[in-house]
Amino acid sequence: MFPLFGNCSFLFFFLFFFCFLPRLCFPTKITAGQATVITTDDHNATWHNFTRFKDAEKGSHVSCISELKKYFQQFGYLSIPNNQNHNFTDVFDAQFESAVVSYQQKFELSITGKLDSETILTIMSPRCGVSDISPTIHATKHFAYFYGRPRWDRGSSMTLMYAFSSTDMIDYISLPKIKTVFKRSFSKWASVIPVNFTEIDNYSSANIRIGFFRGNHGDGQPFDGVLGVLAHAFSPENGRFHLDKDETWAIDFEKVKSKTAIDLESVATHEIGHILGLAHSSIKEAVMYPSLKPRSRKVNLKLDDVEGIQALYGSNPNFKYSSLLAYENSYNKAINLNQRSCSWTFSIVVVVFFSLFMIT
Repeated sequence: MFPLFGNCSFLFFFLFFFCFLPRLCFPTKITAGQATVITTDDHNATWHNFTRFKDAEKGSHVSCISELKKYFQQFGYLSIPNNQNHNFTDVFDAQFESAVVSYQQKFELSITGKLDSETILTIMSPRCGVSDISPTIHATKHFAYFYGRPRWDRGSSMTLMYAFSSTDMIDYISLPKIKTVFKRSFSKWASVIPVNFTEIDNYSSANIRIGFFRGNHGDGQPFDGVLGVLAHAFSPENGRFHLDKDETWAIDFEKVKSKTAIDLESVATHEIGHILGLAHSSIKEAVMYPSLKPRSRKVNLKLDDVEGIQALYGSNPNFKYSSLLAYENSYNKAINLNQRSCSWTFSIVVVVFFSLFMIT
């Protein structure tokens, strides 16, 4: 073995180099049968305890699974009224199995009715606090609306005014930088619908009121600390837009090293969709998908987002579907080429390995 290292150093360098190339590839979608590793470093302190329920199924009795039932109720999958929370049991019953199936269908997971690894990992992901399913939400195949399809009605040439709270903000990102982020997020929606957004100073008279809040802040939807629920916003024409002050908000991950940093622009763009009347989408690539991993960005509207919002407001006269489709096609081609490159790289590694084996 030692002479091999001396005579074939070039081949070993070649092998080492290509073994690490796949790390540059995009991750592929998890399919049924693949192992899912669950880590708890980037999850809410309460939600990461849900790992104890992994592999639970109908008929199981697991201590504190009633807490998970409250999660399913919060996001619309269990219809038990709020004043009956004390009736939640630790039994995985038929009603809870039905809720799990609905959750798996919504997020296009494997329909098992069990709390498998993929389902638990999705449940633990940081997300928007707006419900996914409820009597007040009307769903299509992908995008969804609030019940009755509420929208802002300000005539054909619509301008919505937004303002920031003078007291409920964060101090580690300057206000001008926060305003720049929100201006970009509003402009993304304005580019596809005939709605303009203008910032004003008068918070109380603005159509859209933006602030950072902690814990119970008076709207009946308390925040829960680091990760978990990141933000929430209300359907038209309420206008309230609340972000969890306990999060580590970031606009540049190069300058913020926290493992739990959340991209402000991604969350802002998502919540504006709610302000305008969109509920959650089941398309993972869409801005209106409810979950966002720490240290990740999702700021560009996808076709699903655009189709949903234009069904409410019509199209911006300057918007062209061709440009959006061209962008999505180029993005998909880039992923496919990268995955193909990964496949070829693996093949080369195998060939080199067996060549070295034959030499010995």
